[in-house]
Formats: sequence, structure tokens, C-alpha cells
Amino acid sequence: MDIKKEDVWRVFVHGGKTRTELNAKEWAKQAEDMGAGEILLTSMNNDGTKHGFANDITNQISSSLQIPVIASGGAGTMQHFADAFTIGNADAALAASVFHYKEIEIPNLKRFLSNQNIPVRI
Repeated sequence: MDIKKEDVWRVFVHGGKTRTELNAKEWAKQAEDMGAGEILLTSMNNDGTKHGFANDITNQISSSLQIPVIASGGAGTMQHFADAFTIGNADAALAASVFHYKEIEIPNLKRFLSNQNIPVRI
């Protein structure tokens, strides 16, 4: 789900180009009710900023669903990942550029998270 905070968190489609009137929290619940197995939640406000994930909406959606929620958009530090799990209540977190450009090495991130008692696959 590509979402953007406006008056409320709204769902965007077509690669984030087209705004809908769908409320992100309501749409996530509807998707779960229709059989979605997980939600990949990308904050368009945070994506590319490296200022952290949108933990507020991630937590609200994750706490209201029975299916896993993957945080996406905004990772810049290892602490941002820890926050996605502890504050955002995410089941997983996704990032791209910090790994592609080796700003964060995956083995180091796994150790960092593990040291904070956040379960990781080794």
C-alpha cells in the first residue's frame, strides 16, 4: 500500500501517482478481510528521506490487523529499523538504497537488532 499523509493517511495507486479517497487504516482492514496475507506499507512522505519509517501509522495499522505489516520508506540508520519494530510494531522492515550503497551492511544490522532483543533471521 502506497500511502501519504494529507488530512488523513490516504492510499495512492499507480506507483503513487494517483490519489484515492481511501483511508489507509480502513483499506488495510478491508484488504485483510478480503484475504490479504500481509501488508507492505510504504509511506510516500518518508520514502527516500532517510529520516525513519512512519511509525505512527505503521503501529496503528499493525495493531488493528491479524496479518503481518512490513514497514517501508524512510530507513537511514540502524536505529530506524529498531524503531520500526519497537515503536511501529512492524513485523518486518524494507529498505533499498541504504543496502545498495552499503550505508548499512546487512550483517551489522542483524547484529544491532539482535543486541536489542529484536528477533532476526541469521
